[in-house]
Amino acid sequence: MAIITDFSQVKEVYAQAAEKKWVMPCFCSENLTTTEAVLSAAQEFAEQRGLPRVPVTLAITVQYAQRPQSRHYTHTRRWDTGLSLFRADAEVLTSPGGPFPNVDALLHLDHVQHDLDAELLESDLSGYSSIMYDASALPFNDNIRKTAAFVEKMHGKILIEGACDEIFDAGGGAHNALTLPEDALRYRRETGADLVVANLGTEHRASAQELRYSGDTARKIRDLIGARIVLHGLSSVPQCQVRDIAGDGICKVNIWTMLERDSSPVLLREMAQNAVKAAGPAAVDALIKENLLTATARDSVQASISHCTTMWRQDIVFMEMKKMVRSFLDMWYL
Repeated sequence: MAIITDFSQVKEVYAQAAEKKWVMPCFCSENLTTTEAVLSAAQEFAEQRGLPRVPVTLAITVQYAQRPQSRHYTHTRRWDTGLSLFRADAEVLTSPGGPFPNVDALLHLDHVQHDLDAELLESDLSGYSSIMYDASALPFNDNIRKTAAFVEKMHGKILIEGACDEIFDAGGGAHNALTLPEDALRYRRETGADLVVANLGTEHRASAQELRYSGDTARKIRDLIGARIVLHGLSSVPQCQVRDIAGDGICKVNIWTMLERDSSPVLLREMAQNAVKAAGPAAVDALIKENLLTATARDSVQASISHCTTMWRQDIVFMEMKKMVRSFLDMWYL
């Protein structure tokens, strides 16, 4: 099926997910490998569970300082070129007659900055299913005012996710404070955003087990605004903490860091185990002399063109990412 962009249809996808107590996972991507891994995992899940449709969201950031993903999509480092290709990849892969017939795909613009992304915000957004309007770096009153103006302008045209508080990168000096339930209520009432991103103890770019998800805070916010909470920074906590978050009022979760972070060591191991095949004996001997590899990496096998290719490396990352995406579908699509 083609990507769902009609506002009423997107709302219906969320309504059906809520009825089934499904948490909608939203996977950010900055390359075709990630995009295809997400769709492939969803198609496999649908086939194995005998489901006619499985919804999944693909997302990308644009000029978000912590991770401008559309800039990373191509080596031009142009945000507009990368964004066009991200959308084109998704449209081709989800077109009728394509390889993922049982996937309902939604396209999400994540962390769209109220100032840096002004050109994007003034453009035609009809090709996207939802947007996170991010004015969270502003003082709270200004954040509300800016977000409310955007909601008023785009109401009924695109599903809008608003950021009640700024989500920090754990690598920086600042760290998140939990969102106050009364602030979440005021933000929701005064902005009219469809969904609300709240700080619930997680952060961007932190390693799993470093932080703790605050279900108590989520439930207090849920009691005030309903099940319209979005969780960011999930990669900073182990999955056991977020298995049952649908009951906490979480309707959507954004995921990216762990896809890249946890597939990288798998690729490293495969390359080390196939060092001669991937780089040739001369390169491996040089790395052994530099103490970057041990002699066990050296064997009599010659370089293999199949192990030198981008395809071989991407296949390893693809399979690992697909496995991770599938784990979230198995956990939340009960």
